[in-house]
Amino acid sequence: MMKHCIATLALVVLSSLPAFGQSGASLGPEVGFHKPRDADETKAMGGAALRLKLDQSIGIEGSVSYREEAYNNGNLTVKSWPIMVTGLVYPFPAIYGAIGTGWYNSTIDYNNYPPGSSSSETTQKFGWHFGGGAELPLGTSAKLVGDIKYVFLDYDFQTIPGTNGLNSDFYVISAGLLFNL
Repeated sequence: MMKHCIATLALVVLSSLPAFGQSGASLGPEVGFHKPRDADETKAMGGAALRLKLDQSIGIEGSVSYREEAYNNGNLTVKSWPIMVTGLVYPFPAIYGAIGTGWYNSTIDYNNYPPGSSSSETTQKFGWHFGGGAELPLGTSAKLVGDIKYVFLDYDFQTIPGTNGLNSDFYVISAGLLFNL
């Protein structure tokens, strides 16, 4: 099911590229770092974004990425492919505020619970985010973007000793090189 949704989305986006090119669209890779509040450590993530600037003060961005984090000394691992939609407001030409929502298709692995075993579950959660960033043109063919977002996401972890009350909200700092279409 997920593969069909992604394939359909890709076809819609690709068939719309000529119209996007006339409207200030850009597409490219993004990299970043994220740190859920109670995760073991900060981790790198990667993905891609499609940004459409509707006029001088408003835009929209769609992105997909891969991220992974560990909790409780690695006894709990979360791997997810968030698909996010973000509204952009430009109070200045190169500075924007961001607010949006995301669908987080995640696999949660429970390692060594109970001792000597492991299990996993796949979940779909919706979360929301806000933040801001900067968009710097690189000539007429590309732009460098960088932002920070705070994401509100509530995973319902199984009851594992030491995981009660884990907070999975996180911040992400990302940078991207978007090519004008």
